[in-house]
Amino acid sequence: MPDTSDISKDVVMKFKNDLFVVTEFQHVNPGKGAAFTRVKMRSIGSGKSLENTFKSGEKVDIVDVDRRSMQYLFSDGNGATFMDNTSYDQILVSKAMLDGKEVYLKEGVEAMVIMYEGAAAAVQLPRKIAFIVTEAQDAVRGDTSGNVTKEVTLDTGLKVKVPMFIKQGEKIIVNTDTGEYVERA
Repeated sequence: MPDTSDISKDVVMKFKNDLFVVTEFQHVNPGKGAAFTRVKMRSIGSGKSLENTFKSGEKVDIVDVDRRSMQYLFSDGNGATFMDNTSYDQILVSKAMLDGKEVYLKEGVEAMVIMYEGAAAAVQLPRKIAFIVTEAQDAVRGDTSGNVTKEVTLDTGLKVKVPMFIKQGEKIIVNTDTGEYVERA
């Protein structure tokens, strides 16, 4: 049976009679005392987040899941609809499962959908996605000393801090883990 050393991001595990997706984990080895693993996880059923600490070497129940490449189609009040790239089946992913990542969803974006027993358990977005800047104020002469940024609005409504030289209509790449500007596309 797997133990705490097998815990990693996006692993699905059974805990307290519920399925959880690991969103963050940290193996801690303090100077005094026993090592442990601190885990942040989200319930697949309810979408609620939970933090737990496991002793190093403690047995955990990691379940097998199916990871499928799917294309984002559209969102509505219930959640986001994705299409399987091989079978063309469509599935609905709840807003709770997207965990605030819906601002990065653009039509046609490829995502990895984690399936467990035929139902969506989690969605992994690409680390970097290109967006079009729809609103940006022009740089003001004299505001260029140092690392000066401005806030722009992207085609999905997301607001991001970017360098002053970025103009409206340009394509930029945003990191979906941090929500920060990476580079021009």
